[in-house]
Amino acid sequence: MTAVETGVKSVLITEEEIRSAVKKCGEEISQKYSGKKVLLVGILKGSFVFISDLAREITIPCEIDFMAASSYGSSTVSSGSVNITRDIASDLSGYSVIIAEDILDSGNTLSKIKKILLERNPDSLEIIVLLDKPERRTADIEPDKALFKIPDKFVVGYGLDFNEQYRNLKYVGEL
Repeated sequence: MTAVETGVKSVLITEEEIRSAVKKCGEEISQKYSGKKVLLVGILKGSFVFISDLAREITIPCEIDFMAASSYGSSTVSSGSVNITRDIASDLSGYSVIIAEDILDSGNTLSKIKKILLERNPDSLEIIVLLDKPERRTADIEPDKALFKIPDKFVVGYGLDFNEQYRNLKYVGEL
């Protein structure tokens, strides 16, 4: 599907650029966490494409789990109120936890999730985001790694949606 066919204003990050960055990130994780017990935590729904591609690029054993949180609903602006709708289980002692998130925008969701997971005593916790939108940050949080930094535009594709549409696009585009 082309941007014109979907109503997307412009393509910001191509499928090829995403594929290359995810591959490199998987290689870095494999080297950094070799010999460690790794848990990838995806934040649903937006991260499902990113975490599945990332997991396939990681060459060391890792476990995968998911949390779900919402603050957008059918709006293009976060409500500021984060609701955890799916949590992962229990104690994370002994795990190197890597949160794989689609976008870091206001930071409210990731701040809450980071706090929850740190209370479960992981050996380490790292936040990797596909997209970082620092202009919108209201919470005191930064990613450990961002594959792409983007301007303050509402984006869709590669898992990101507007009102549950556009997640299946292979690129990231401005709506």
